[in-house]
Amino acid sequence: MPFITASKSAPLNWLEGFALTTILQGFPIFAAASLMVKLLGDTHGGSHVLTIALASIFYSIFVVAIGAALPGIKSGYEAQFFDASLSFSEKIARWRAKPATSLELMASVLLLSLLATIAG
Repeated sequence: MPFITASKSAPLNWLEGFALTTILQGFPIFAAASLMVKLLGDTHGGSHVLTIALASIFYSIFVVAIGAALPGIKSGYEAQFFDASLSFSEKIARWRAKPATSLELMASVLLLSLLATIAG
């Protein structure tokens, strides 16, 4: 039975792509960096959560702007995150199916696990 799918609005599609870039690409980088700073003895007592959130958002703004403007540059920009014909879960599934993503996720998990073990 064929289904007719309505296309998403441009702002909703952009928000999905931006959120995926922030959560799946920016967050692991800055969470690991924050753990490293904590391990080095940060005594300033700043909010690591706020720092990670803001850094992830600024990272995504930069990556999305550069990736959209200069598609030939490998900047971490995932065009499929901004494909309006894909559902939110399909965007994640296609990203996870790429071999480079699998390697990136494995490296992030191992690094975060190691840092958490040392910090704990």
